[in-house]
Amino acid sequence: MLHSIFPGSVSAMEGAMTTCNTLSRWDEAVSAYLSNRRALGRGYRREETILNDVRAVLVREDRVDLDRVLFDRWRESFSGLSPNSRIVYERAVYNFCLYRRRSEPDCFLPDPDSFARRGPSPLPTPIEPEQIEQLLTHLAGVRPMRHDRLRPLVLRMAIILLYTTGLRRGELTRLTLADVDADQGVLFIRDSKFHKSRWVPVSAGVRTELRAYLAQRRQMGIDNRDSAPLLYTWQGRAYTGDGLYTSLRNVLTAAGIRGSDGRRPRVQDFRHSFAVAALRRWYENDADVQVNLPKLALYMGHVSIVSTAYYLRWMPAVIAHASQRFERAYAGVLQGGES
Repeated sequence: MLHSIFPGSVSAMEGAMTTCNTLSRWDEAVSAYLSNRRALGRGYRREETILNDVRAVLVREDRVDLDRVLFDRWRESFSGLSPNSRIVYERAVYNFCLYRRRSEPDCFLPDPDSFARRGPSPLPTPIEPEQIEQLLTHLAGVRPMRHDRLRPLVLRMAIILLYTTGLRRGELTRLTLADVDADQGVLFIRDSKFHKSRWVPVSAGVRTELRAYLAQRRQMGIDNRDSAPLLYTWQGRAYTGDGLYTSLRNVLTAAGIRGSDGRRPRVQDFRHSFAVAALRRWYENDADVQVNLPKLALYMGHVSIVSTAYYLRWMPAVIAHASQRFERAYAGVLQGGES
């Protein structure tokens, strides 16, 4: 009866069910791959999204596995992205297929020589203290929307915490009220990258800001349970990483924050600026930078100082301080005098 009324719909539904059933091998391989990688301490959320995107292509094309033709067809969907973005997608699928090859020698493996060629990544745009003041002044003048009175306060708190603690965006959005001790001045970062948790102390000024923010939340009748998110949206939910990214990007644009090269800082540049500021302070105070780097790595939640060094490479302000220290230590040698 149904076939006679909706022949096309039933046929399409049966085809989709057949494809889903025959994709069990693909799904098992993806599940095993993600579990393996996450056991090593990485979230692999982006990779999961990319592999789900490939799966959607398999379903749409009524295929049970990936081959070169389907891989190329999938790549066409993001051909308008920059080479650096395209290769992230391509490499994600390549690494998954390479993992499958261990147990399925005949499975498809993309040719890496056909991938986009990565170009030089732009250097971070440092955010200076006076620009943070400019951002906060801009937010103070933003008129709250009637249904979202907390938003300017939330973004102010987010900017202060990102700039003064170097938190990752995801770490900040996952904070709950139970993770914040404004009296003692510490934040508890739970199960972050590499499944690491850590305590992050904050300065006296940030402690004052936290207390004021929490008091304003209470006055507005915002959820005050321990499980409530620190950064609260008007819908009554925690900010997502993408949601916070978009909000902060819009604020940076509206406040006219630009680097010396005219580029707007990215949201991840808050974390970079925190690391660079710490390095500059050590140079200015004539502290031993190499001894202090492990402390910075621990504070920022890095596995080793190698990861920390990524944030400190060849920034003009750092180079100037390092050059001055080198000159003081070895000027006599370079000028041919006594060492």
